[in-house]
Amino acid sequence: MTTGYFSHPDCLFHDMGEGHPECPQRIEAIEARLKEEGLDARLDHRDVPMADNSDLALAHEMNYVLTLDDFLQQLEATGDTRALDPDTWACPGTRSAAWRAAGAAIAATDAVIDGAVHNAFCAIRPPGHHALRGQTMGFCFFNNVAVAARHALDVRGLQRVAIVDFDLHHGNGTEDILAGDDRVLMLGFFMHPAYPYCGAESRAGNMVNVPVPSRSNGSTIRDVVESYWLYRIEDFKPDMIFISAGFDAHREDEMGGLGLVEADYAWITQKILDLAQRYCQGRVVSCLEGGYNLDSLARSAATHVRTLLEY
Repeated sequence: MTTGYFSHPDCLFHDMGEGHPECPQRIEAIEARLKEEGLDARLDHRDVPMADNSDLALAHEMNYVLTLDDFLQQLEATGDTRALDPDTWACPGTRSAAWRAAGAAIAATDAVIDGAVHNAFCAIRPPGHHALRGQTMGFCFFNNVAVAARHALDVRGLQRVAIVDFDLHHGNGTEDILAGDDRVLMLGFFMHPAYPYCGAESRAGNMVNVPVPSRSNGSTIRDVVESYWLYRIEDFKPDMIFISAGFDAHREDEMGGLGLVEADYAWITQKILDLAQRYCQGRVVSCLEGGYNLDSLARSAATHVRTLLEY
């Protein structure tokens, strides 16, 4: 088996304007680094369909999905760009990118469950972990990981899934959608206080939120993983693990404030893979979230992918 790579050119057509940190160049930087390190040729590049609205409604309110669909189709027709919230803009290419990003997460889930690939990385944008059940937020339109997790549970029949979020920011959208769903265990560390200014108190028992102060380094984060995450996953025994893979906790990311380096991402990924091998046949699907310094993003994502490949 190998690592599946799920991406699509449509994800490059979503552009929120000059100077916006969540830019198409993020995926281009990752793919250039994968080629430079010889990893691209080792990946199993897979087809990425667009999600259906019924897929998105597994995690989002159908009225939100239909209203956003209509709005973005209007932008496709007019060529306009519009703001949906202070941080999140839509353009003519946004609809295809957003539906394709969620579709990639679903396709990766199916491929891993079916045994076509051992694990998967989705190089997708827009990201998803701030998207609420009925609202865009923080660069996110649809919660790709939450959609994929519910697909695994409601469509593919898995009993329990875990979501590990190592983005610098709290995955408040994932929490909004999945808090109280006892089939899901969500674990995350995040810098606090920082956007989205919540998460310090978990909303339900299936949420393991660990706030850390700014300038926390890899040693602190490794302690969090070993002290708060590992035993919860061991007790939960998931059938599959999803990763919200944000790389903005890297010490070189100007939008961040934590001190991780590539070795820390390799260590975290290895721990997740060890647990997946023990409890869920190695089933792991990782979806890109944040990371805005193009160089550190590319290096960190390549390290993450190499760890997935070489397990």
